[in-house]
Parts: sequence; C-alpha cells; structure tokens
Amino acid sequence: VQLQASGGGLVQAGGSLRLSCAASGSIFSINAMGWYRQAPGKQRELVAAITSGGSTNYADSVKGRFTISRDNAKNTVYLQMNSLKPEDTAVYYCNADSRATMKGPLVNYWGQGTQVTVSS
Repeated sequence: VQLQASGGGLVQAGGSLRLSCAASGSIFSINAMGWYRQAPGKQRELVAAITSGGSTNYADSVKGRFTISRDNAKNTVYLQMNSLKPEDTAVYYCNADSRATMKGPLVNYWGQGTQVTVSS
C-alpha cells in the first residue's frame, strides 16, 4: 500500500491549506486514517485521526482550526487547516491501517510527508 500526500506549501499566518492523502495498492479495507506532524527537533505527534465510520479526534492544539475528513470510495483522507500559526510549521505525514484481504492482518502504513511552512 502506498500513501501519497499532497497539498503542503508556504502560507502566511492566518491562512489556510488543505492536505490530501490517497492510498493505493492492495487494499481490501482501510480502518483508521490520520495525520501526524514533526517539527524540527521535536517528536512526531498526532494531529488528527478519523475512523472508517467517521469518528474523529484532534490534538488540543488544532481543535477548532483543523478538520479531518475522508472519502472511503477514493481511499483518501483530507486535512483542512485554517487559521494557521507559525507553530503549525512541520512535515505532515499521513497514516493508515489497512487490510489486503478480508481476513488478512491489519498493517500500518506511512506516507512520505509534505512540508507545511507558516510564516509570521
């Protein structure tokens, strides 16, 4: 399974960006999908996650500003980021738990990362 992330870039504080991550390959089903980020010198942290049923959870630092969603038919997860702050600057990674067959194991996959830079 490959996760292809896109949508990062440079934006001024207060601006918006929308990240997308499409999963492809041997996919029977995808359970949870999510976005993580890693800033220089810091550990990778969960930003937001969404289950196959649409339940979501967010890091406290992004609640009210970021919205995660998914299109199950397209095996794609999105992250709408509004009111961006310089402290949101990081490499954003998508993540997914997927099965290749109905009874196969659940495997965790990571995308390649996309840079988000918020200038003050």
